[in-house]
Amino acid sequence: MDLTDLKVFLAIVEEGSLTRAAQKLDYVQSNVTTRVRKLEMELGAQLFHRNPKGVKPTERGLVFRNYAVDILHMVEEAIMAVKEPDYPCGPLVIGVVETIASSQPFIRALSDFQKTYPEVALSLITGTSPQNYEKVLNHQLDGAFCTGEFDLSSLHTAHEIREEVFLLTAADGTDTLASPDVANAAWVVFPKGCPFRAAIEDWLGSEGASPANIIEISTMETMLNCVRAGIGYALLTESAVTVADDRVRVHPVPERYRFATTRLVSRNERFHNKAFAAFANCIRAAVI
Repeated sequence: MDLTDLKVFLAIVEEGSLTRAAQKLDYVQSNVTTRVRKLEMELGAQLFHRNPKGVKPTERGLVFRNYAVDILHMVEEAIMAVKEPDYPCGPLVIGVVETIASSQPFIRALSDFQKTYPEVALSLITGTSPQNYEKVLNHQLDGAFCTGEFDLSSLHTAHEIREEVFLLTAADGTDTLASPDVANAAWVVFPKGCPFRAAIEDWLGSEGASPANIIEISTMETMLNCVRAGIGYALLTESAVTVADDRVRVHPVPERYRFATTRLVSRNERFHNKAFAAFANCIRAAVI
């Protein structure tokens, strides 16, 4: 068994097909088939179920996949630890949530990071907190912002942000002089997995209600524009609300939902990426 065998095996798992795996790796299919058979003979176990539509890993195949992923990442980590220069450089992929990505402190931190470390190729991937969490664990992101509570036993927390959460309504609506009618309101929300969406559902559920109308959007600006236009209410953190925006009205929320914690996390590994450490320092310095 060698590293190429593991790479071939993982490509088949990801693609669900020997043909597509061969195309992805730029191998002839017979080579892929031979390597799989050799691997199964060495392990003394069937790794895939074959069917007319492709292949699926067996139970033992899924177990082997976890080890294969860990082995290949340990090799990559060892290579990076030896080859990494003494200064931050190279690619850095960070997962962000909309509430952080749209805040002015975050933009300032990005500006400082770009100016200070021009040799780092930074990529920002927007996603929900659960998506970011899984992608960090699966080595698809070098680090990410995650809002809410997660199992952090396999992660390192580089920075923690605790913010107050507010209910937003249109400034010219009927709720400017009274408590908003949350039970009968339309709600502007991010996709499932967003902790603020979950808070809305839990809040209304505690009052024996459910969201009357859900408007799902994917960007902060769209959410704010919907609120400004009186289309619906929203829950947002203080950094996402511009004080000078006179088109929205800010209301307190019940104590149970009053605060949200966002963490910048990375995998808890022996190798510490200098680019990520520099990025985390810029985030901390911006007082996000």
